[in-house]
Amino acid sequence: MDRKIDVKDVTATKKAGRKTGKASVDRFDPSSTIYVRSVTGVYQRLRKFMGWFLLLLFIALPLIPWNGHQAVLLDIEHNRYHIFNLTIFPQDLTLLAWIFIIAAFALFFFTTYLGRVWCGYTCPQTVWTFIFIWFEELFEGKANKRKRLDESPWDANKLWRKTAKHASWWVVSLLTGLAFASYFVPVKELYVSFFTFSSSFALTFWVLFFATCTYINAGWMRAIVCTHMCPYARFQSSMFDKDTFIVGYDAKRGENRGPRSRKADPKELGLGDCIDCDLCVQVCPTGIDIRDGLQYECINCGACIDACDQTMERMGYAKGLISYTTEHKLKGEKTDVIRPKIIGYGVVLAIMCGLFVWNLLTIKSIGFEVLRDRNALYRVTDEGLVENAYTFKIINKTMLPQQYSLSVSGLPAPVWSGPSDISVAPGEVFTQPISIAVDPYELEKSIQVIQFKVQDSDSDEFIEQESRFFSESR
Repeated sequence: MDRKIDVKDVTATKKAGRKTGKASVDRFDPSSTIYVRSVTGVYQRLRKFMGWFLLLLFIALPLIPWNGHQAVLLDIEHNRYHIFNLTIFPQDLTLLAWIFIIAAFALFFFTTYLGRVWCGYTCPQTVWTFIFIWFEELFEGKANKRKRLDESPWDANKLWRKTAKHASWWVVSLLTGLAFASYFVPVKELYVSFFTFSSSFALTFWVLFFATCTYINAGWMRAIVCTHMCPYARFQSSMFDKDTFIVGYDAKRGENRGPRSRKADPKELGLGDCIDCDLCVQVCPTGIDIRDGLQYECINCGACIDACDQTMERMGYAKGLISYTTEHKLKGEKTDVIRPKIIGYGVVLAIMCGLFVWNLLTIKSIGFEVLRDRNALYRVTDEGLVENAYTFKIINKTMLPQQYSLSVSGLPAPVWSGPSDISVAPGEVFTQPISIAVDPYELEKSIQVIQFKVQDSDSDEFIEQESRFFSESR
């Protein structure tokens, strides 16, 4: 029996690029330049507020003095990490794992609920890109002027404008590299040594490395990072559903699109509310046309919403032709905000946050480790006592000197050799060898389980460590 299967041609074709006068820019071509037009509005004010807040927070945190050190200092050289009153040592780095887990589930939760709000409002790539665009507009003008300037031959005007723009980019990039390095190197040491050219090669390299990355990413690559490099753009759709809030165009209301005068009745002309002004395309930092539907390049920044709302207001039409909406709402159906996926992510996120807080609150301000002498299980003293040697490693995780008392339990009448009261400096890893001797006739077993205890002399906080005491077989 001869059966034929119809074949459908699904060859991928590129969508039309954004309109910029007579030419069209191919957003799939990394070499194409996207001239982003500035726009104001509710969402752009929110984006700028979030951007400036996070930028200032990023710069200011290492500059805040806190109990004799900077508020945040990740001291890799000495293996201790200061975060305000908390000092974290490598033994407590399970906290880092909790932070990564919380960040992952927070990403799932907010992406399922609000789409790519991270990309549009808080992503460093977005924040720094808009800062660089601001300097571009300052020295080269609006989008059309920048395009004409790039197409014009080199002259004195173009030279000084380009030089001023790139110089400002490098200043911002260098400050970004220094701000990043200040999380790992004390601020005073960092800035004094760097600007007096006395910093180490490693420090200079990393500052310049991050400055160069900032300059390239925010100045030259921009949307290429979002469209070609960022993995989030590729897998975010797996977290979307038809109730996820996305930037969407209401095609039922907007089509057929076309220009018209403000006084004309669109219904008489057979037109929808979209006047085909292309402002939504011109303000998009990734160069997409939201009217073609949701695309993975969309970062949910809301620039097209603000541009369209302004156009609708000038035309006397209702706002919201482009808005934060859902697929269900665009089809005239009900949006389910509370749904099993959201509840599941929310519950897991709450549990992870609770476990993180519990782990954080139960961190001891004392770190304690006992090492037995591996050269000999035991030795017999001149008095006939059995002696075991140990080495204590005690960490003071506070920012003040501490007095600790040492003791042992689980042995009958132990003879302690070594100091039982010690002083440990802030953040110091204190090493103390001691030995314990016992009359062998008092021991019931050749291997005795014992407990060493370190207690803060000024508080009730203590920590215990189990070990073994070896003696002659009986």
